[in-house]
Amino acid sequence: MTAPPLLDAHLVADRGAFHLDVRLRIAAGEVVALLGPNGSGKTTALRILAGLHPLDAGHLTLDGVDLDRPERRTWTPPERRPVGVVFQDYLLFPHLTALDNVAFGPRRRGVDRRTARDRAQAWLDRVGLGGQARHKPRQLSGGQAQRVALARALAVEPTLLLLDEPLAALDARTRLDTRAELQRHLGDHPGATLLVTHDPLDALVLADRLVIVEYGRVVQEGDAATVTARPRTDYVARLVGLNLHRGRADGHTVTVGGLTLTAADRVHGDAFVAFPPAAVALHPTRPDGSPRNVWPASVAGVQRHGDNLRVQLDGPVAVTADVTPAAAAHLGLHTGQTVWAAVKAAETRAYPA
Repeated sequence: MTAPPLLDAHLVADRGAFHLDVRLRIAAGEVVALLGPNGSGKTTALRILAGLHPLDAGHLTLDGVDLDRPERRTWTPPERRPVGVVFQDYLLFPHLTALDNVAFGPRRRGVDRRTARDRAQAWLDRVGLGGQARHKPRQLSGGQAQRVALARALAVEPTLLLLDEPLAALDARTRLDTRAELQRHLGDHPGATLLVTHDPLDALVLADRLVIVEYGRVVQEGDAATVTARPRTDYVARLVGLNLHRGRADGHTVTVGGLTLTAADRVHGDAFVAFPPAAVALHPTRPDGSPRNVWPASVAGVQRHGDNLRVQLDGPVAVTADVTPAAAAHLGLHTGQTVWAAVKAAETRAYPA
């Protein structure tokens, strides 16, 4: 028999014209990433879970206890929730040492001063900052401040750990090291963890499951392999680097607008068709031979993308193509130029919408 989730929440709230309606279920020991574009409701959801905004409807149940259920007029203030939070800017108390920052949470929950400081020292040792216990935030690097904030959140032994863009303020090198460190600590956390992020790499490395929100609603959820293989919105497709279109399928063909594409999969009815930019080949004239999907397109823009160039194409369908600088030079690519796009059927995936 499957154990009930540690977090069982239906978050319904209105913030002006914005309406949030999101269901979240997180098991003990599970890390869930909440992903979405700016304004999608990620931060609102996190603030509701932390007790900084009340629900207008729905419920928030943690380990079988209702923390917020408007229909029963139940609401638990932040300081009484078994929740730890790591904010994007860490929000360490500037006048307190690292030790006292970490001890603050246990002290607020009634732990005596000596026990709280002992617990704080143990957590600083665990995150590799035992020697910086007497340092104040201004004396810490960005990566060290992030680890103090994590230790402070975990020192209250939270049933639910909330992480709000925990790596966003770090430079690339520090982020790489801190991500690996964070992954280790999250693996040891026995409670539920919600990671709010816009960075797909953070989500893919740190989370067991992804929940994608747009316009205040869940549009897709699942493990990383499922979400990346079968995106269901343009945002998710861009996130994982795929061209995505919705059309009507009949067997191995999917009609999108005025273009019919042949796919490797057999589907009937409303369907998505997806293929990576690297699968799109560009030709100066209509190609002969193996490609099953060929159409004329107009170059709308060219940008550097890693070692290659990413070409935006308009036409029967708008797509992006990745080409090498040598190929771009050979084609003489420029905005407004007409080219032929080709994608092999074997590299085109279709699945039900």
